[in-house]
Amino acid sequence: MYESIVNNVGLVLKGKKNPIELAVVCLLADGHLLIEDVPGVGKTSLAKALSASIDCTWKRVQFTPDLLPSDLIGVSIWSKQREIFEFQEGPSFANIVLADEINRASPKTQSALLEAMEERQISVDGVTRPLPHPFLVIATQNPIEHDGTYKLPESQLDRFLIRMEIGYPNRQAELDILEPSTGAEATHQLSPVVSARDIREMISVASQVSMVEPLKNYVIDIAHASRKHPQVSLGLSPRAMVQLARAVRALAASRGRDYSTPDDVKELAVPVLAHRLVLRHTNRSHQMTSSDVIQEILTTVPVPSGR
Repeated sequence: MYESIVNNVGLVLKGKKNPIELAVVCLLADGHLLIEDVPGVGKTSLAKALSASIDCTWKRVQFTPDLLPSDLIGVSIWSKQREIFEFQEGPSFANIVLADEINRASPKTQSALLEAMEERQISVDGVTRPLPHPFLVIATQNPIEHDGTYKLPESQLDRFLIRMEIGYPNRQAELDILEPSTGAEATHQLSPVVSARDIREMISVASQVSMVEPLKNYVIDIAHASRKHPQVSLGLSPRAMVQLARAVRALAASRGRDYSTPDDVKELAVPVLAHRLVLRHTNRSHQMTSSDVIQEILTTVPVPSGR
C-alpha cells in the first residue's frame, strides 16, 4: 500500500520520489508535514495529490492576515428553531488539512492549530471535540518572501514531524511537466488507492516496529549533543526524540522491515530535527544552517554497532 500511494502521487509530482516518500512516511508516523520551498516547485500539488490518493475527508485553507481562529476550528451559531447554540465545524475537522502559506496568518490564528496538532482535539466554548483519525496537517510556506508574513514560533515548528524542501525537478521531469495532462489537471484525475482505515492499520503496524535499546540511546545521545553544541541556543526537546523515533519506525515499516537501524536515524535526522534547533547569533552560526549542525552532530555521536 505504501508503494501504491508513492506511485499515485508521483503521477502528479514528476521526478520527486524522495520528497513523496518523506511525505508518506510522515503520514504513517501519524505526524504533520511542513513543506518549505520557493513558489512553483509543487508544494501545494504534493499536498493535494497525497490527499487525493486517500479515500478520506480533506480541506484546504488559504492562510491570509485576516483569517480568524474560528475560520479554522469552527464557531457556535444560535439556532432559532432549536433555541440553542449549534457548533459548526471548521475545516480542521478533516482527516487531512492543507494549510497553504501558513506563515501569512497572524500568530493568534496559527496558535489555533496547536491543540489540534498535538492532542488531536479542539476545545471550543468549554467543550472538547475529538478530531478524526488519521489527522494530518500539511502546511506550506515560502522561506524567501517575508513581507506580510509571521514567523512560525518554535512551539509550532516543534509540532511538525518533518520539514522538507522539494527543490527544482531534473530536466526530464520538467519536460514531462510541459505536457498538458500534468499539474492541476492530473491532480483532479487521481483516484484514491487506499482508505482511511488502511492508513490507520499502516500507522498501527509502523508503531510496532522494533527499536532496540542501543538505538534508543543513540537517539538520546543526538539530543544531548544538540543541547551542548556551541552554536545552538535551544537544543532538541523530548518531543523531538519521540517524533524521531516514530518517524524511524515508519521508515522501517515502509521498507518492509520490522526493525529499525542507525541508517534510518541518519536518513531522517535532518528533516525531523533541523527545524527544531535555534542557533546562536555568532559569526560562525551565520555561516551554518541548522541542517549543517545536525550533520555535524551525526559525525560526532558514536553509532551503535549490531542489530
